[in-house]
Amino acid sequence: MSPIAVTGATGHVGGRVARRLADAGHAQVLLVRDPSRAPRLPGTTVAQAEFADRDAVRAALGGVTTVLMVSAAESEDRVDQHRAFIDAAEDAGVAHLVYLSFAGAAPNATFTLARDHWATERRIEAGGLKFTFLRDNLYADFLPALVGDDGVLRGPAGDGRVAAVAQDDIADAVTAVLTDPAAHVDRTYELTGPEALTLHEVAAVLAESTGRTITYHPETVEEAYRSRASYGAPDWQLDAWVSTYTAIANGELARVTDAVPTLTGHPATSS
Repeated sequence: MSPIAVTGATGHVGGRVARRLADAGHAQVLLVRDPSRAPRLPGTTVAQAEFADRDAVRAALGGVTTVLMVSAAESEDRVDQHRAFIDAAEDAGVAHLVYLSFAGAAPNATFTLARDHWATERRIEAGGLKFTFLRDNLYADFLPALVGDDGVLRGPAGDGRVAAVAQDDIADAVTAVLTDPAAHVDRTYELTGPEALTLHEVAAVLAESTGRTITYHPETVEEAYRSRASYGAPDWQLDAWVSTYTAIANGELARVTDAVPTLTGHPATSS
């Protein structure tokens, strides 16, 4: 049986998947930018390969039939990096690409980076590879980081709701697909938590779990841009940060699905 290739193994989701596969005894090839940061797991081979380095990716994927493609780090040229990786995977003879996408991926999605995911999905489909798209909602694990030092969660999300999903649930779902890819050919799953919460409710949950006083302040879009301008980020990144919240306000992250329990056999983790 050929090994399973995993990208992003030094990150939050890819690392979780790699550990689950190793625990289940699956051979893996871990594609990473920095081999010194790769997890040391039984049955794994580590290959240094950046998405845009087609030759390195092609060499790393030789003899591999199933690949987990965790999206590249946020950047202005991320779609180009993804296309280069997909080209190399096709050249290497990969049969099935499992792509970690984003909820509501569409060419006109409010969240600007969801448009990148849409473009990547279309490129995968156009190439003829078997595919599975796992569209994650916002990571529940990252919600605490949105709270400022003053205990205020700020953003232009209004009273919109978000069905945030735990990274452990995502990793369980991804592992289920990677270990039985034939059952998920050309399928798209939207991975969510068990309920959709307003950011007022998210703040209350975080306050209860941490013992801190945490509140939500619904900024205007203008306030959101002003409050984030001090970071000196490029315009595309500011747009991404702010549109995370406006996507919630527009109801684009509110849908709750049964994909996590269907794929994993256990309920989605509640907040």
